[in-house]
Amino acid sequence: MFDLNGKVCVVTGGSRGIGRASAEALASRGAHVVVGYAGNEAAAREVAERCAALGGKAEILKLDVSRSGEAEAAIAETAKRLGRLDVLVASAGISIDALLLRLKDDDFDRVLAVNLKGAVACARGALKSMMRARAGRIIFLSSVVGEMGNAGQTAYAASKAALLGVTKSLAREYASRGITVNAVTPGFIETDMTRDLPEEAKSAMLGAVPLGRAGTAADVAHAVVFLASDEASYITGLALRVNGGMYM
Repeated sequence: MFDLNGKVCVVTGGSRGIGRASAEALASRGAHVVVGYAGNEAAAREVAERCAALGGKAEILKLDVSRSGEAEAAIAETAKRLGRLDVLVASAGISIDALLLRLKDDDFDRVLAVNLKGAVACARGALKSMMRARAGRIIFLSSVVGEMGNAGQTAYAASKAALLGVTKSLAREYASRGITVNAVTPGFIETDMTRDLPEEAKSAMLGAVPLGRAGTAADVAHAVVFLASDEASYITGLALRVNGGMYM
């Protein structure tokens, strides 16, 4: 099951966290993984080496998704060079947290540029190749915060909620071409982003998780692999929740 041999998968934000776990999980199923990274080349190379050790093929791609035109072109050029693009995992994301009255417009714009516009640009770059092949998987990384909101995260919540609307719209637009578009909405996951939260905030979040533990990046990566696989060929427009019951 979940055989991805011969599939080309681009993972943005692939040098760390959920992106890294997704890249490695896809490679373990035989995929050729393109590890997108914004600045940390050494980390991206480390992920690529790990992907190769797991049995897949891997390469790295410098990709600042906030530069939407450049990101779109880079994805399209990668698909052309490799002759195909089967899976796009739009995992690159940032969070700049503040209560609304303290949230700067520039910070709001930055979050939207990366989390929303960047993901859409990458999807646009992937679609032409997928349309020609009449097959493809686009997977957006949204968040439980986009579904339920969270105090102090207006910008992040807005960007992740918007991705759910994008997911449903693109699913309808491209279903006739054999392309599925889905989202994964992680809950409280142990990553670099959540590791820096105050202990009081972490305790409060854990208290809202019925399963009683934080999730791991691997938990989310398993969902990504499923949605990328042929076994998920009749699933599109879905927000797949990986949150331990935090939001139902």
